[in-house]
Amino acid sequence: MEESATKEFKEALYKAGADLIGIANIERFDELPLNKHPKSIFPETRSVVVLGRRITRGTLRGVEEGTQFNTYNLYGYSWLEDRFLAYVTYEAVVFLEDNGWEAVPLPGLPSEIPPMGIPVRAGSPPPNVFLNLEDAAVRAGLGEIGYCGVLLTPKFGPLQRVHAILTDAQLKPDPISTSTICDECKICSKYCPLGAFIGEREISICGKRMTVAEIDYSKCNICKNGAVPNRHYKSAKPDRIAALCVRSCLDHLERAGRIKSRFNEPFRKREPWALDELGRRVNI
Repeated sequence: MEESATKEFKEALYKAGADLIGIANIERFDELPLNKHPKSIFPETRSVVVLGRRITRGTLRGVEEGTQFNTYNLYGYSWLEDRFLAYVTYEAVVFLEDNGWEAVPLPGLPSEIPPMGIPVRAGSPPPNVFLNLEDAAVRAGLGEIGYCGVLLTPKFGPLQRVHAILTDAQLKPDPISTSTICDECKICSKYCPLGAFIGEREISICGKRMTVAEIDYSKCNICKNGAVPNRHYKSAKPDRIAALCVRSCLDHLERAGRIKSRFNEPFRKREPWALDELGRRVNI
């Protein structure tokens, strides 16, 4: 697919509601093992498209105040993934298939789900293969993995959900992001009342080096400060976008001017609340 057609593809998706679109050529995934590789799902994959929709800041307000959690769980998590973002993903698949290309939609299922079968061909991994979509987003040029361990983009910081599409169309890839969003302030660690941040390590994705925290996710799974157990697989990493650690990250990135989203008022207006693993109020 030529450059003008890739532009037409993106324009159609922005019109359908996409807030983020990144494209990676399949060669950017060469380092991955078969059980995490796009070609294990669709061997003819030439391009991986990562689509995102923003998590609106207001869906976090009730969690930040400690008074209303369901708004986030619906508009920021399940409905956003399963309805609003899924619609854009479907429209992307339809666009590609209407132009003669096969397209495989991939929702945000956790890559920690283990195999649940046996290989059906020699040399193939067992089902099911799940991609790490935050990793794919970095390969598609959308951003970086922050110290807090979640995807950060230049426009929205930690506030987005992503799906992916595998296609045999030869789309024009986007460059790997050169933006540095996370300044390693480590405020996410400072505001964790359970002590889940236990170290740090350096990772590299397509040559982009990032320092990320080592996190004890077993503590995050019992966190009562806005973390949500993964709804697809209970042993996977929980959703932490509304947790105190990532909310504190968002507030810092906004105040420091490190993301493009701008608001008339700061996100954090009052001292944050915190609970320990037993649900008791603690000072941080």
